[in-house]
Parts: sequence; structure tokens; C-alpha cells
Amino acid sequence: MKPATAASALKVQAALGPDYQVLEFDAGTRTAVDAAAAIGCAVAEIAKSLIFRAEPSGRAVLAIVSGDKRVDERKLGEIVGERIVRADADFVREKTGFAIGGVPPLGCAEPLTTLIDESLSAFATIWAAAGTPNAVFRLTPADLLRLTGGTRAAIAR
Repeated sequence: MKPATAASALKVQAALGPDYQVLEFDAGTRTAVDAAAAIGCAVAEIAKSLIFRAEPSGRAVLAIVSGDKRVDERKLGEIVGERIVRADADFVREKTGFAIGGVPPLGCAEPLTTLIDESLSAFATIWAAAGTPNAVFRLTPADLLRLTGGTRAAIAR
């Protein structure tokens, strides 16, 4: 692991500020399992950032869940007040400025409706993607809420 050098990872580092450090790994961190293996933490300690499209508005919804969980799209839709569909790669890139597998919870191209699953609050620290498929940063669940302006909710299954 080394400090960030990729342009997308440096963009996330700038959004985070000096209190956090984006790290790049030689091994990929594209999936929660890959990230946990590279970092040496439990899969559950990975904060997955998943982008959905709300219909009919077309707005982007960021759901952040523990690496060992899946988003319950029905619950997410109930909270958002619209039908939720999986976003394709073009939509994700357009709304966030990042590619799938490296979407960070902050620093995105547009403001996102952000929901953070309550199960992440069980951990002292968690790891989140930082703009590339091999970059991550460490933070607390409270930091994640504060930095994203997100809402804690039961959105995982």
C-alpha cells in the first residue's frame, strides 16, 4: 500500500482533506472481498458505495452498506419515495465522475441522495472506496455520516 497517486484518488483525497489518507494497493479493491483481503480486515468493515437510479425523477441515490450485505431495493425505494433501479455504468460515471468499483462516498460530480445502512455503526472503523478500483480510505461510521451528509437507515438485507 502507498499514498494515492492516481488522478481520481487524488480528487477524493482533496475532498477528504488532510485528516484522512487515501491509500492505493497493488492488489485490486474493486469488490468488498478484494478490498478486505488487500487491507487485512473483515469484509463487513468495507463500506460499499452503490449507485441506484430513482424513477421517474432520474436522480442518483447512493446506498452505502457493509461489505457482507446487499441493498434491499424495496426498502431503499420506500425511503426515497420512488422506484429504485440498478444504475448502469454510464449513469454511474455521469452522476459521480467515477467508474463502478471505485465510487467513493463523497467528492462526486453531483450531489447525491445518500443513505447509509445502520449496520455500519457496529464498527469502530470502516474502509471506503476512494475513486479507483485499488484505492481506499479509513474512517469511522460517524465520520461517514458527517462527510456525506447522509441519512442512517435500515437499507440492507
